[in-house]
Amino acid sequence: MSTTHLETPDPDRPAIDVPDTIRSAESKLVYVFLAATDGATVDELHDALDLRKITLFPVLETLIEHDAIDHEGARYVPA
Repeated sequence: MSTTHLETPDPDRPAIDVPDTIRSAESKLVYVFLAATDGATVDELHDALDLRKITLFPVLETLIEHDAIDHEGARYVPA
């Protein structure tokens, strides 16, 4: 799988590789947030990213379909 490599501002935090199969800006934003925070609930994503929940659910489903994230209980985590 091909990825885009994003450096983080924190030198103690590893870079984030975004799979190239993730195309939309919203999907990339959610993926990077989940990777940087080691996971979040829909409520946490809504609060942090100011995205409507009705927008988040299809984004999360797409990320799951692309094997980029997993769903563990109420939390979504990087795969």
